[in-house]
Amino acid sequence: MLEIALSSDAPWPGQGPGYDWEALALRAATAAIERTPHGELLTSAATVEISIRLASDDEVHTLNKQYRQKDKPTNVLSFPMVQPDLLATVSQNSDDGEVLLGDIILAHGVCVAEAAERNISVEDHAMHLMVHGTLHLLGYDHIDDDEAEGMEQIERDALAALGLHDPYLITED
Repeated sequence: MLEIALSSDAPWPGQGPGYDWEALALRAATAAIERTPHGELLTSAATVEISIRLASDDEVHTLNKQYRQKDKPTNVLSFPMVQPDLLATVSQNSDDGEVLLGDIILAHGVCVAEAAERNISVEDHAMHLMVHGTLHLLGYDHIDDDEAEGMEQIERDALAALGLHDPYLITED
């Protein structure tokens, strides 16, 4: 079973009509996990938790500098808590305990600006970033071209299942 532990601060809009961030995060994470060999995490006896934080650019900037030595905010950070080679044992050997898959943190200002550039809603872009972050928690990366292509294809498939656009579609002007 997958659970989302969501926390948010200003300037992210709070809960309310159109802003059920926890439900959006659950849909995004589920769509990502379903499209990987780790889909059994969704039906495991263990509770698999992902912590999602909707943060300010300043908070993400601080974390990005501290953990990635990059002195700027970024759209999303992921901090896996389970090594990729141990993920299979989570669903195979877990009883009814809990497993924290990891943390995903989104930066509000960066997310809003990128959504505006793409002419999409902040919610849709945040869902894409949550899919992306979930894949990082599962050990996917985009450091080299082959890894990037594989990860992007899973993202495309997950976003299509969510009824969202392909963020990697190249259009001719």
